[in-house]
Amino acid sequence: MIQNSRALLRTTAALTTTAALLGWLLWPTGTPKLQASEVAAAVPVAMATSAQPPGQTIKLSDGDTMVAALLRHDIPSDTAYEITAALEAAGANLRSLRPGDSFQLHRDDDARPTMLVLAPSAWLRFKAINRDGRWKVERSTTQPEIRVEMRQGEVKNSLWDAVESGAIAPSALLDLVQIFESEFDFTADTQPGDRFNILIETRYADGVPVDFGRILAAQYVSGEQTLTGIGFATPGGDPERLSYYDAQGNSLKRMFLRSPLEFSRISSGFTYRRPHPVLGGVRPHLAIDYAAPIGTPVWAVADGVVSFAGRNGGNGIQVRVRHRAGYETYYNHLSRLGKGIRRGARVEQKQIIGLVGSTGISTGPHLDYRVKHGNDFVNPLSEKFLPGKKLDAAQLPQFTQQARALLARLEQDNALQLTIDSSWRGKP
Repeated sequence: MIQNSRALLRTTAALTTTAALLGWLLWPTGTPKLQASEVAAAVPVAMATSAQPPGQTIKLSDGDTMVAALLRHDIPSDTAYEITAALEAAGANLRSLRPGDSFQLHRDDDARPTMLVLAPSAWLRFKAINRDGRWKVERSTTQPEIRVEMRQGEVKNSLWDAVESGAIAPSALLDLVQIFESEFDFTADTQPGDRFNILIETRYADGVPVDFGRILAAQYVSGEQTLTGIGFATPGGDPERLSYYDAQGNSLKRMFLRSPLEFSRISSGFTYRRPHPVLGGVRPHLAIDYAAPIGTPVWAVADGVVSFAGRNGGNGIQVRVRHRAGYETYYNHLSRLGKGIRRGARVEQKQIIGLVGSTGISTGPHLDYRVKHGNDFVNPLSEKFLPGKKLDAAQLPQFTQQARALLARLEQDNALQLTIDSSWRGKP
């Protein structure tokens, strides 16, 4: 029976690979059309790690513990406690189990439990076996097979189209946004027709894709603008932690982020003549308004020191932050301040300083964001902030070699995809 199950696993893996290839051909914006969550739903974790004889799959309900689930399936209480004690002694964290998690229970012909298999992840499995009336636990791990693969996406209505189409997982999309967040305002500048290509590490267990790792290289194309990001681990640093640079070795992490919050909508731009929606008349609006739900986190766009935090008339709850090079940023109409945000507090780039609200003179939930340079307010969307640092001369040769290899792979895979895409769309 075990041999048959192993054959079934090999067949399942082959079918999964074939389905991925078909997705690559049929849905050119996603290659392959798989997400980690979809893989997890389609392939049970226990099968993704190792084949097992058929057993009863037991899912935890709300408020369940493993003991409660076993008792509900007619396992004697002393046996249920023996099994869970043996699993915990082997290192299983049963407290981390949540509703919807499952395990497999095997019984003999007399319905007595003989084995329980728990796979909390694709990389770890516990097998509790009844041997001569005592429960022994075997613990096994699976080392991930890491493959570097290309993923593509295209914006139809929003950047999240790429997630909904299956081109990229949500976590990988957020990583992509973070790579270019100092170069591109995904709130203001994203438009239909934008597209991206990334080389990303995909982790496999026994031939089945499970989750995603680091983005090694990325390109984002919007109109005539092409952004390129190359991941590079600086010598002497953590080899698993990548910093991102353009093709010339300039850091993509700039002094200022392009936006003070994530995935919102600009409801009013920077102008010297705007009809005021509350006070009437035509007045300057030297800010960018981001429409967002109350409670949306607002972060500091750069390192700095809080110069003001509290209520300020029509601005409502306001935070002002001083930065180097004579810049100061304003965040108005907040619903409340972030933790520890007070005058004199030091903040780091992307630290949460407050939550979106509608305090002060406001027609609805939004963030009024302003940037002052010297004595004048400037347009945050067009201001040329200080560039990122360039890699040291000693690091440039290694980076250049790595960047050329990654970009060549990215362009080669993209050309192959365009060829397949073109031939497929040309068919009747």
